[in-house]
Amino acid sequence: MRIGRRTFLTGAGACACASVGLLNTKPAFARDRIKIRDLYKTQAEFSAPAKAYAASREVIEVPGFMAPPLKAEASFFVLTQRPMAVCPFCETSADWPSDIVFIRTRETVDAVAFNRPIITTGILELGEAKDKETGFVSLVRLVDAKFELI
Repeated sequence: MRIGRRTFLTGAGACACASVGLLNTKPAFARDRIKIRDLYKTQAEFSAPAKAYAASREVIEVPGFMAPPLKAEASFFVLTQRPMAVCPFCETSADWPSDIVFIRTRETVDAVAFNRPIITTGILELGEAKDKETGFVSLVRLVDAKFELI
């Protein structure tokens, strides 16, 4: 069977378009990712994407660094935008920096070096909340979270 030039080019073009479409689609196992800096529109207001993720209650990814834990054998930690040698946790939500996220895990956290990048997955929650176990007040949290080294 002989394929004409026009048929070949039409078929090749369709394959190329389909391939580009496959490259632009997210694999079924992939999660949406948001950077800490993109959680806020302004210092006092959350961004539209952050609000959408919080409303959806879907698991998302947030890259960052684990701040040194406040206590051993905890099921929480603070995720920071940049490596920090000391924990940046504040006492009130009024002092809450816009470059950290409170992470609540299901299991006890094995701390990693403060300068090792990690990716944290969990459900985003926004707004002032007091953690029942620790008494810490936060404005941004990932709950039911897990993390892994990048």
